[in-house]
Amino acid sequence: MSSKQYVPPKVWKNEASSGNQWANINSPDSGARFERELPVGEHSLQLYSLGTPNGQKVTIMLEELLVLGIKDAEYDAFLINIGEAEQFSSGFVGVNPNSKIPALVDKSGDEDLNVFESASILVHLAEKFEQFLPKSGSARTQVFNWLFWAQGSAPFLGGGFGHFYAYADEKQEYPINRFAMEVKRQLDVLDKQLATNRFVAGEEYTIADMAIWPWYGSLVLGRAYDAAEFLQVESYTHVVRWAKEIDAREAVQRGRIVNRSFGEEWEQVLERHSAEDIDNILKLKK
Repeated sequence: MSSKQYVPPKVWKNEASSGNQWANINSPDSGARFERELPVGEHSLQLYSLGTPNGQKVTIMLEELLVLGIKDAEYDAFLINIGEAEQFSSGFVGVNPNSKIPALVDKSGDEDLNVFESASILVHLAEKFEQFLPKSGSARTQVFNWLFWAQGSAPFLGGGFGHFYAYADEKQEYPINRFAMEVKRQLDVLDKQLATNRFVAGEEYTIADMAIWPWYGSLVLGRAYDAAEFLQVESYTHVVRWAKEIDAREAVQRGRIVNRSFGEEWEQVLERHSAEDIDNILKLKK
């Protein structure tokens, strides 16, 4: 633990003091930083995203709809490189004033509909196509319970644990321990739920699974933060069983690599405009 203790000033100032890429992109001010229109493809659904867990939620959902044969779920997916601050273009801010991926424009109606926040996009698509969300009753409530559990919990995994364990300039004992404790508690919550349910909200695969798997499924499968051993993820046996079952789904294998600009070559579909864009990349998988 560092012997030099940080003493907050009376008034906070934005003074970037490191070479950390992510720290220097952030700002306390919202809004556009430069003018640039978003590209537009030929389909009714236009997605602007990056293949991080939050982005994967939506592309997995869209690919699941396409597997069901729902042609109106065809979509164009354009890469938003957050490392290059593309989320602060005037076009992207016009769709999502919060400048976070993913963002969706639904052009199927009389007027374009902007949809942002990953959970909101999942609900919009589920209701639009009447899939992966019960129409009423306790089953619908259970899906919403777990969908919003993911929205409230995942920031502790990503922005909390992931940041301090994998991305911060230096390892710090207190924040790593604080967020490791919380992530393990969350995994225990999931493990107990999945001990008596095939999927997170019950026996049916829903948007709750699509929201939770990219974060917690990836974690227990050893794909996040190089932290599987540190967190002893194999001890959460029911989460591991669930994660592997979802990982085997065709739509998940396709959706998780859309708008991905990192990883193995076969995992990188920078843009998606047709099924062939994914097919051609998957051919590279050994």
